[in-house]
Amino acid sequence: MSARIVAASLMTGWVEAVLRRAGVGAAHAALAAGAMVRTELRGVATHGLTRLASYLEKLQSGEVNPTPHIRVQRSPGICTVDADGALGQVAALTAIEEGLAMLETEVSVICRIRDCGHLGALGLYALLAAEHGHIALVVQRTPPLMALPGYAGRAVGNNPIAFGCPVPDGPPLVFDMACSVAARGHILLAAREGRGIPPGWALDGAGRPTTDAEAALEGSLLPMADHKGMGLAIMAECLAGALAGGEPESRQKVQHAPRSGAAGAQSTLIWLVNPQRAGSSTFAGYMREWAAGFQQRGGAQARLPGARAAACEQAALADGLRIPEAVARELESVARGLDLPLPWP
Repeated sequence: MSARIVAASLMTGWVEAVLRRAGVGAAHAALAAGAMVRTELRGVATHGLTRLASYLEKLQSGEVNPTPHIRVQRSPGICTVDADGALGQVAALTAIEEGLAMLETEVSVICRIRDCGHLGALGLYALLAAEHGHIALVVQRTPPLMALPGYAGRAVGNNPIAFGCPVPDGPPLVFDMACSVAARGHILLAAREGRGIPPGWALDGAGRPTTDAEAALEGSLLPMADHKGMGLAIMAECLAGALAGGEPESRQKVQHAPRSGAAGAQSTLIWLVNPQRAGSSTFAGYMREWAAGFQQRGGAQARLPGARAAACEQAALADGLRIPEAVARELESVARGLDLPLPWP
């Protein structure tokens, strides 16, 4: 089977219908479907449509709540979203909407999200803020996934971090990374496709370096840059765990990352800053000059983080979304299980 090409709007409608079949309400299904498809449009294949099957699994098991009662509390500079187990995309988009509204009168807002599912690609939420002219830092706490050689087991999550910033006359700067050498999604994708992984990505269950994707899923991820990656993950734990108001680890409903990833009952912190209200009259000029200098010094191939994804999104909107063979097989399995035909022949 070759890759499938499908219009983004048709794919969004199909994903929305899948989530509705799983009991998700219409408004929440539309939010989550839009986030997943836009992530795929931007070329982030590890956190887009390939995650749909695992989200369905969480919804069916009750780990993620299809009909949450989301509660939002506002106080000066703080927005707290008690997500009641909602899909991560729904919780994060709710927080972004509330936070952006608060930035109309405040310099910065800390959005704390409690008890939500996997957010997918954090860069999407940083992008949304930057598209409104604001700066964003997004951090999600995950169950323990990482260790260094010699550790008795997984010690800290790979705790992804994303940053977004508007750039005059160009697409927003968006930087999105896990604290591990490679996001676990890359290993999941390699295991599904029967491929190995590069050396230096992971340890097996006995703490030994491995290039076997299956063994890596049973073991631990290695942090990027050794102790520096561990330091970033620990910082994220403090922000997205403790400061966001997540349950202490001993009381969390999800103690370990499941094989499929996308663990529920997690916490997230989003920090939004309005540079205009911060009184920075030089912000736009500085960003314009710095971005031009960066690209000039880097040569013809230099791109700011987020530029490739923006170009990928525009091309996919114009020419259709390309669904790789392995992902298409997963989606066809979902379609058969739900008797919900995919939007391609």
